[in-house]
Amino acid sequence: MKKHRDLYISLSLMAAFVLWTVCVCFVDVQAIGPCESSVGLSAVNLFVHKLTGVHMFLYYVTDWLSLVPIFIVLGFALLGVFQWIKRKELCKVDFNILVLGVFYFALVTLYILFEAVTVNYRPILIDGALETSYPSSTTLLVIGVMFTAKMQFNGRIKNSALKASVSFLITAFTIFMVAGRLLSGVHWFTDIVGGSLLGAGLVMMYRYFVNSNE
Repeated sequence: MKKHRDLYISLSLMAAFVLWTVCVCFVDVQAIGPCESSVGLSAVNLFVHKLTGVHMFLYYVTDWLSLVPIFIVLGFALLGVFQWIKRKELCKVDFNILVLGVFYFALVTLYILFEAVTVNYRPILIDGALETSYPSSTTLLVIGVMFTAKMQFNGRIKNSALKASVSFLITAFTIFMVAGRLLSGVHWFTDIVGGSLLGAGLVMMYRYFVNSNE
């Protein structure tokens, strides 16, 4: 049971994401968005949006800081390529790096999918145009990349003080990014929740596969 705990948590989070998405698509759908765009769970979304307001500075800051997880992805990709070249066989690359590669592929695929499929639009126009909003792609990217990176660093850093410092910085950065995305007012509350559920579900699935090889 303990061995499969991460798998059960992952599947539960995925199921919660699917249920949440269904609610966003069909429950309390009202034209409360810009250009009379329809939004599910409109009452709670409108309440939170009025509470936070719109802060474009936070939007631009979190937008630029989203480059951090992208550079981390590139860093681990280079590590995998380096190991592959040095060890001359793909199967000799660290198992957790191979799983991380599959995880990144799944993350990118979902990112592209939800950019193509519009569940709802942002609560404000960006450069005068409607943009897809669900789930928050930045939230999905940050949670997915940063927490898998945290697991990688925890396994690779030997110095306990440095390990604790890196872990704290990653957690603080992730909280700032997710909270900043919500408080900026460029996403509905449901977008942030959806991105968080999906990102956390993928992270737990990654953790399950990595731990299953130990």
